Amino acid sequence: MTNYDALLPYLRTIRDLIRWGASRMNEAGLHFGHGVDNAIDEAAALVLHALHLPPDLHTEYLQGRLTPPEQQAALHLLERRITERKPAAYLTNRAWFMGLPFYVDERVLVPRSPLAELIERHFSPWLPDSRKVERILDLGTGSGCIGIACAYAFPDAQVDLADVSAEALEVARRNVANHGLEDQVEVIQSDLFSALKGRRYDLVISNPPYVSLAELATLPDEYQHEPRLGLVAGEEGLDVVAEILREATDYLKRDGLLIVEVGDAQYALCEALPEVPFTWLEFERGGQGVFLLNAAQVRRL
Repeated sequence: MTNYDALLPYLRTIRDLIRWGASRMNEAGLHFGHGVDNAIDEAAALVLHALHLPPDLHTEYLQGRLTPPEQQAALHLLERRITERKPAAYLTNRAWFMGLPFYVDERVLVPRSPLAELIERHFSPWLPDSRKVERILDLGTGSGCIGIACAYAFPDAQVDLADVSAEALEVARRNVANHGLEDQVEVIQSDLFSALKGRRYDLVISNPPYVSLAELATLPDEYQHEPRLGLVAGEEGLDVVAEILREATDYLKRDGLLIVEVGDAQYALCEALPEVPFTWLEFERGGQGVFLLNAAQVRRL
């Protein structure tokens, strides 16, 4: 651990540490794309975590003075973010999705999907009556954040979390237990739909791998800490979504919906499948590359 004794007289308050950390992060040219989009918010998250304080701490406490051990703990965490180039969520083992806390580590991607906004709206206007939703599938669940958020939004629905990665499912199970949802949420190891035979869903939601091999090489260092299995999907980034489209019809109820996030692969997907009537969703809080198809459209593929 670096000796920061010379800095301690100048970094006396929480506000001082956040400002200093943000300046050093910008100086180091860090990338922000794992839950926050700027250095100040990232520094605040790390400092507050180091001090065992909530992320929504009232601003009046930012002037609170710190003890030397508290200063050292916060500085150490900020230094790790700068030198290791790991997303902050991996340093704190905490990420937020739809306002809910989730345990994360390097076995899963850091939650950052715009699907949270759609879940908050109960998929309106695409889902006329949310009370009729009985079963939901989060396909390629990773940390489980999308499916667990759906469990909160649809408390009467059964939710399946499926992923091919046994390591990712260990994280998902931990999050299911942390949220006390064992009776509502089932965790299933499955290579896409392979272990789900006979199950049909009102909603199939997926944030699958969609990064192309060429794009992976250009991503900032922060993304290199994430599991490759959760990012890369072949030469064009379309291998997994193409398989989902081929198989989904057997797992959707008659009036079911398929909702898939493909990010920047949206353009390659539209070029590869110009005949598919994708509905591309818009988000008030930002985000793109999420399509919707109803069961009838999927059956015609």
